[in-house]
Amino acid sequence: MHLLVALTLLTSVLSAQTITIAPAPVDRAALVVQVKVARCTGDVLSARDATGHEYDLQADDDDTSTLVLGHVPANQAVTLKVATVASTQPHAVKVGPGEDGLTVSIDGQDVLNFRTDKNKKPRADIKDEILRAGYLHPVRSPSGAIVTGDYPANHPHHHGIWTPFTKAIFQGRATDFWNMQSKKGEEQWHGGGRLWSGEVYGGFEAEMHMNDLSGPKPITALLDRWSVTAYAISHAPKPMRVFDLTTEQACATKDPLELPEYHYGSFGLRGPDAWNGKDGARFLTSEGITDRKKGDGTRARWCYLGGKTEAGISGTAVLGFPDNFRFPMPLRLHPDMPYFSIVPQKLGAFSIEPGKPYVTRYRFVVTDGEPDAKLFDACWNSLAYPAVVKVGK
Repeated sequence: MHLLVALTLLTSVLSAQTITIAPAPVDRAALVVQVKVARCTGDVLSARDATGHEYDLQADDDDTSTLVLGHVPANQAVTLKVATVASTQPHAVKVGPGEDGLTVSIDGQDVLNFRTDKNKKPRADIKDEILRAGYLHPVRSPSGAIVTGDYPANHPHHHGIWTPFTKAIFQGRATDFWNMQSKKGEEQWHGGGRLWSGEVYGGFEAEMHMNDLSGPKPITALLDRWSVTAYAISHAPKPMRVFDLTTEQACATKDPLELPEYHYGSFGLRGPDAWNGKDGARFLTSEGITDRKKGDGTRARWCYLGGKTEAGISGTAVLGFPDNFRFPMPLRLHPDMPYFSIVPQKLGAFSIEPGKPYVTRYRFVVTDGEPDAKLFDACWNSLAYPAVVKVGK
C-alpha cells in the first residue's frame, strides 16, 4: 500500500513539472533546449505548450533531456507542461548503414550520407590519387532534393561538405590536403566512433586524417575528428532539415601545422553540377549580399548556397557559431562554380599547435523555396541566444 502511495505521489510530481524558457530580444528558430527533469526509469516524456503544440523529450546520457522548439518569437517566454507518454515513441532520427557509409534519416526520409568507401568510383575518369572518403554527400532538402555535389567534372577533388586545409606547412615542407591531385597531401576517413538515434536527435562521430605526402614517407599531420548531430524539428515556420557539425582538429605529432594566409580551404560546401556557371547558383549572406563577386572576401554570420532542383529552388545555409575562431566567418565565394569556403586564414596566418585542438562548429539549415533570410537569422539567433531554462512544479 505504501509503495502504491509513493508511486502515485511520484507520478503526480512528474506530471506537475513545467519547463520555462526565458525570452530573448530576437526571434529564434530550431532552438535546442537541454533541461534536467525528473523521470522514472524507462519513462518517455513529452512537453506541451499553451497552444497545444507537443514536443518529444529525449533522455540523454547525463540525466538531461533535450527538445527542440521550431520557433520562439522575440520577447516571449515559453512554458511547457511535462507529461508521461503512454508508450515508447519510434526514433524520429535514425543513423545506420547506407550508401557507401552512414545514412541519417528523419521520419523515414534520408537527410544526409557520410561517405566511408573511397574506392567506389562514380565515373571511370576519376584518378586514383583523388579518391577519398570522410565527407557528407548527398545532403537532401525536406522535399528530397539533393543540394550537394561530388567529384564534379570541373573540380573532381570537391566533395559535398568537407574540411581539409589547402596551403599548409608541416615540418618545414609545403603541403596541401585539399588539392589531392597535387599529391602533396590528402585527407582520408580513418575510422568511426559512436552512433546514436533518438526521438529528437541522432548522429555519429568519425575521424579523418590529414596526411602529408610531401616528404620521404607519408605522415599523418592532423587528426580531424567530426561529430554530426541531426535534429527533428517540430512546429517550425517552414519545413527544414537542421544538423550540426563540430570539427576538432589536433596535431598528430609534436610538430605544429602552419597555415599561411590564403584565400580558400578549411571548410567547403559544393553544390550539384546543375548549378555550375555564373548564373547557376544562388548565394545569400547574412549581410544581404547576393552577388558572389561582391560577397567574396566579406564576413558573415551565415551564408546560403542554393539552386534549381525538382522542388523549384533548394539550398543550404551554413551558420557559424559565435565562439568560432575569427567569427564572423571570412568567406570565399567562387565566381562561377557552386561552392564556397569559410576561411579563417584569409585574415592572416595561424597555426594549430600540439596539445591545443582547433575546434569549429557549424549549423546547417536546408530548405526548399526561395532563400529565407528571416528564417536563417532566427536559426542563427538560437546560437547567439541559447535557451535559458527553469524547471518548476
